[in-house]
Amino acid sequence: MSGIDRGEMTMRLPGIVFFLGIALFAVPVRSDAADLPRRECQLAFLEELGWQIEPAAFDAVRRHAGHPCERASLNEARAAGDLRLRVPLDTDDWLSRPSSAAELDAAVWDQASVCAFAIRIGDAMRRATDKLIANRQFKFSAIQTGWIGFGAGSAADAGWEPIFDWGRGFVPVRSNTEAMTAFYRRPVRAECGVGRQVAQYAALAELFGPEAFDRAFERDEIVIGTFNKLNRSRSVLLGSTRGVMFADGFAKKTSALGRQAFNGVPGFLVHVFDLGTLNDLNNQAQNLVVYDVDEGAGRALEAHGGFVHYNRINRRLWELSEPFQVRGLKWFERLLWARDARLLARLTPRERKAFDLMRVLLDDPFYRGFRVYGHPHGVKPIGYFVIRMLDRNPRTPYRLELALHNLHTEIYRRYARDRVEACAADDPRLEAR
Repeated sequence: MSGIDRGEMTMRLPGIVFFLGIALFAVPVRSDAADLPRRECQLAFLEELGWQIEPAAFDAVRRHAGHPCERASLNEARAAGDLRLRVPLDTDDWLSRPSSAAELDAAVWDQASVCAFAIRIGDAMRRATDKLIANRQFKFSAIQTGWIGFGAGSAADAGWEPIFDWGRGFVPVRSNTEAMTAFYRRPVRAECGVGRQVAQYAALAELFGPEAFDRAFERDEIVIGTFNKLNRSRSVLLGSTRGVMFADGFAKKTSALGRQAFNGVPGFLVHVFDLGTLNDLNNQAQNLVVYDVDEGAGRALEAHGGFVHYNRINRRLWELSEPFQVRGLKWFERLLWARDARLLARLTPRERKAFDLMRVLLDDPFYRGFRVYGHPHGVKPIGYFVIRMLDRNPRTPYRLELALHNLHTEIYRRYARDRVEACAADDPRLEAR
C-alpha cells in the first residue's frame, strides 16, 4: 500500500516562527566566544555556501542578501549580486572581537544562507534520485515477507537490521553510507512511503558526503519503515531527534520564498473523499519528494500563493473527467499526458469539449514545471501524478500537500555544525592547545 503519515495531514505547529531569516539556533562551535580559529571556520563556511566575502572599510559586517531562492543556481545568484558579505578590512581583528560571534551567527541564519543551502539540497537530491532510478531492481511492493523486502538475501546482507517486526522498521547495521548504497545496487521492494524516505536519506548522504553522513547522524537516526514506526523511533526525519519541524502544507510560505525553497521537500497526493470511494487501495496516496521547480512553475506558485489554487484545479479536473467513457488501462494517462491521437479521435463531442478544458488547465506552468520523484515512477511533473490518479481512483479528487520537514532547521543546523567543526579540527592552532 502507498503509505502516508496521517499525522502529516492534520498536524500543524502553531506558534513556531517561520525558519528563514530568523536565528532559530546559533551554530554550536563547542569553544568559547573568543575562539578565533572556529570563527574563521564559520566565515569559511559562509563562503562555501556561496557568499562573496568582500573586505571593505566598515567597522561591522554588512550583508546584501538578495533573492537566491528565486535564481536558477548559485552562479546566477552571485552574478545577480546576491550573497554579498562585506567584512572589515582587518578581518583578523574583527574576528577577535566578541561582537563578531553574533554577526557570524546572524549571517549563517540569514534567509539567503538557508536559500543557498536549499540550492545545495536540490543538487544533492537530483544526484540521489538519479541513482535510485538507475537501479532497476528497486521496485514497488509485491509478494514479500515484510513491509520492505531485500530480495533473495537477508536485510543484513544489504546493510540493514530490523528494529520492528514484519519488516516495518530497519536501521543500518554498520554505517549509514553503506546501508544507503543497497538502494543503488541491490534488489529491494518497498512502497512509495519508503521510497520517499530512501530518497530523503540518500539526498542527505549526497549532501554531507560519505564520512560526514556517518559522522553527523547516528545509525538509529536513519530509520526506514512505516511512518507509524518512524514516529516512534529516533528517526531524524520524523522521530525523536527531528528537532524543529516546519509545517507549510499548502506551500503558501514556501512559494513566497521562491522555487529553490522547494528542493528536496517531501509531500504527497492524497484522496479528498473517504476510503469508501477508492477503487485501488494500493494507490490511495502518492508520496513525493520535490526534484526541481522551473522558473515558470515558481512564478505560478508565487502568484497563486501555493497549492490551494491548484487543489481547486485538481478538483475541477476530476469533475471534468466524469463524462468520459474510459476505454482501457491508463486511459486518462494516455489521453491527457501522452496525448494519444488515436484516443483523441474517438472522443464524442461532449468528451472532446471536456478534454479541451482539461488540456488548458494542465498546460499551466505548475503542472509541467513542478517535478517530483515518486517511487516507483521516477521523476515526472506533478501533472502526471494528478492524471494518474484519475485512472486509479476515479471516484475522488486528490489534493497536494507538503509534508512536515526539517531540511532548513535541524538538517541545516547539523550541516553547518559539521562543516565548521571539521574545519576547526584541522586547524593546527587548536591541535597545539
